[in-house]
Amino acid sequence: MPKPQPDAAELTVGQVAARSGVAVTTLHFYESKGLIRSRRTSGNQRRYTRDTLRRIAFIRVAQRVGIPLRLIAEALASLPDKRTPTREDWTRLSATWRAELDQRINQLQRLRDNLSDCIGCGCLSIDRCVLRNPNDQLGDTGPGPRRLLCTDTRPATHDVLTDLPQLTEESAPPTADPLK
Repeated sequence: MPKPQPDAAELTVGQVAARSGVAVTTLHFYESKGLIRSRRTSGNQRRYTRDTLRRIAFIRVAQRVGIPLRLIAEALASLPDKRTPTREDWTRLSATWRAELDQRINQLQRLRDNLSDCIGCGCLSIDRCVLRNPNDQLGDTGPGPRRLLCTDTRPATHDVLTDLPQLTEESAPPTADPLK
């Protein structure tokens, strides 16, 4: 793919893909989600303005730090005339994502710190786990690994899970031990 002229006002889909490092199919996906836009030539070929490269860079950086495309789309749609984000826009928009990122970091830290511990998945196969979930009692609180998904923001220790039922062998109804 020949490199576009520096003064070229519009780029082909191949040129945008080559310059941005994003696959053509990804560009089509971004366009279908309203993240970028193009115009069509009389031959029905896509043409992108040069500032599309900056929009794609914005999208990729936001994705890299864990921002879902839905929130990226909302952020881009909030810009006047759907213009390309400026440095000031990035500063403002990224600040709105900070709380969500902090929550995600906290959840990942809990996962890392408790990776070898029971996560309340209901498998009942870890007989030495301090957080054992007898008879899958945590299943009544919702789907998934309940102890991992706990939204408590305090440091992850076994006794901060106060929003979950306290499980003990005595509080569990008697059942056959699946390990025997």
